[in-house]
Amino acid sequence: MKTSISTRTAWTNPIHFIAFGFGSGTIPFAPGTFGTLMAIPFYLLIRDFHLVLYSSVLIIATLIGVWVCNVTEKQLGTHDYKGIVWDEVCGYWLTMLAAPHAWQWVVIGFFLFRLFDIWKPWPICWIDKYVQGGFGVMFDDILAGIYSLIVLQILVLMTGKI
Repeated sequence: MKTSISTRTAWTNPIHFIAFGFGSGTIPFAPGTFGTLMAIPFYLLIRDFHLVLYSSVLIIATLIGVWVCNVTEKQLGTHDYKGIVWDEVCGYWLTMLAAPHAWQWVVIGFFLFRLFDIWKPWPICWIDKYVQGGFGVMFDDILAGIYSLIVLQILVLMTGKI
């Protein structure tokens, strides 16, 4: 395993810098949580985009993520290294798709996404274990984002905050 180079290359290699969530994945404890936290300011910048533009940004970020995560995990020599957190960024942005613009929803979305990302209900756990490469790194978090999005939108409907 070449993971000892991860922190250094996260700051010197532009591909690793993105895969490590602009460096947030270098934090030695709970990097996924810090990657998700790092996604929030960027979400606040794009949340006012028209739904089509927001979705386009999300799709492009996810496609870029498949590539940068694939390259980074190959260079690190390990599958889904904990410091690779671009998948958390995209998963959180998916969670927040069409969410109401209030700070409470930002927080609820954060906790929902972290819950599903850590818990990994089926089929997320299967994908996390068996789907390799950058697609595997990204896809389990995209599914966690879909689960979180569904629960968030149910909560929105229940509270009448459409």
